[in-house]
Amino acid sequence: MSLAYGKNRNVVLPPSVNRILLVKNLPFKITPEEMYDLFGKYGGIRQIRIGTEQKTRGTAYVVYEDIYDAKEACDHLQGFNVMGRYLVVLYFQANFKSKKLDLPKEEERVEQLRRQFQSMRNDEETEFD
Repeated sequence: MSLAYGKNRNVVLPPSVNRILLVKNLPFKITPEEMYDLFGKYGGIRQIRIGTEQKTRGTAYVVYEDIYDAKEACDHLQGFNVMGRYLVVLYFQANFKSKKLDLPKEEERVEQLRRQFQSMRNDEETEFD
């Protein structure tokens, strides 16, 4: 049973809150069992993925069964000291990365819309002359 079951279940959560947490600044030597012990206190965990590559070391994804459990964990573990490191716990935002990667494509789309708007504006001006 999670900590959140007794209260605040009818609270409307902001759209940024979801079941997947991104955890940064983890100790490199933390084990999956320690992760389950630490994050399992706040509710049922569906999956934990710990980064093992050079680029992803010190990060993990924690997927909870329930969104309220994820919120409790995020609220309580943000800044928590684990083996001398302070955790950074965020809600995972899938679309944030994709928007960041498609910046040149988005700039081209905006430029096309500007040209289209400008041509429509020019057509309206000639229509009233």
